[in-house]
Amino acid sequence: MDDIAVETLAEPELDEPVLIEGLPGVGHVGTLVAEHLIEEADGELVRRIHSEHLPPQVTVSESGVAELVSVDCYHVALDERDALVVTGDQQAASGVGHYRITEGVLDVAAEFGTDELLALGGVPTGELVEDHAVLGAASDESVVETLESVGVEFRENEPEGGIVGISGLLVGLGGHRGLDAACLMGETSGYLVDPKSAQAVLGVLQEHLGFEIDLTDLEERADEMEDVVERMQEIEDQNVPTEDDLRYIG
Repeated sequence: MDDIAVETLAEPELDEPVLIEGLPGVGHVGTLVAEHLIEEADGELVRRIHSEHLPPQVTVSESGVAELVSVDCYHVALDERDALVVTGDQQAASGVGHYRITEGVLDVAAEFGTDELLALGGVPTGELVEDHAVLGAASDESVVETLESVGVEFRENEPEGGIVGISGLLVGLGGHRGLDAACLMGETSGYLVDPKSAQAVLGVLQEHLGFEIDLTDLEERADEMEDVVERMQEIEDQNVPTEDDLRYIG
């Protein structure tokens, strides 16, 4: 296999689409948003990126058909503009691979005339979150100002340690290519799949890009996850040792 191989599946005409990336990461926040956009807006698969830098495995469908893991690019028609939504089952397996696949995604974006890029993800807090803020990092100050106007918070040295993986590289390398690039990260515990954090990120996207989309499915998943968290907290409370439990017996 080539280092990067891009398979063409459709050739729609897009008018300066915004690229929205949601690959697996903390809380699966970006993936949940990307999958929701694709499903609710009947996204069309236009490019599939294969690479030896992805993990050496295949996915198996319900019918038993095996497919190489890939990074997929969908055309999604939003209310006022087109979007190129990028998602997939895996990220790269190495540092070099993250760079190569990021360049491959940016090449696809350039092919379709993209001038704006929004990478999506989660930022871990280490504890359960009630109100999910959306944090940001951007390629330049003008992008920061635009996103602050729709509620994105830009905090010094957050996330701590920077943004790892393709989401971070898309902002850095995308900025070098002249794109207005940013990463939007919903606060999440980091322990669980977090549909509620995905809702917060999707809300920012809607306001920034000027579209509306049915949130019912995502809201139902958030409610289900809240039930799971409540049950976990009940179990934890039941297992908290009492003063008698802690008394030394010798």
